[in-house]
Amino acid sequence: GDPTGTGRGGPGYRIKGEFTGNGVPNPTKHLRGVISMARSMHPNSAGSQFFIMVADAPHLDGMYAAFGHVTEGQDVVDKIAADAEPLDDNGTMAPEDQPVIESIKIID
Repeated sequence: GDPTGTGRGGPGYRIKGEFTGNGVPNPTKHLRGVISMARSMHPNSAGSQFFIMVADAPHLDGMYAAFGHVTEGQDVVDKIAADAEPLDDNGTMAPEDQPVIESIKIID
C-alpha cells in the first residue's frame, strides 16, 4: 500500500511494469476480481500499491500489470467499494476514510 496515505507514496523502490504496453506479454484481462499493480504515468513506477477490480475495465488491459485474482471474499471487496466515497475519479480517499487490510493470505 501507500505508507503516506495520499495515494502517491510507495516502498522506496520501483519495479518494471509487466504489461503488454511495456513490452512484457501479459494476457490477463482486467475483469471483476482481478488484482493488478497500481502505478503512476511512468510504466516502471509500480512498487507496493495494487487494486482489485469490482467491474470489468477492458481499457486497462495491456496497460497495467494484472497478476492475480480474488478466490474468496469478493463480497468484502464489493462492500468496501460500496462504502467508499472517493474524492476524485482516481478513487483517492481521505486518510481517515481509507479501508485498512487487517490480514491477507497469499496462496502460491
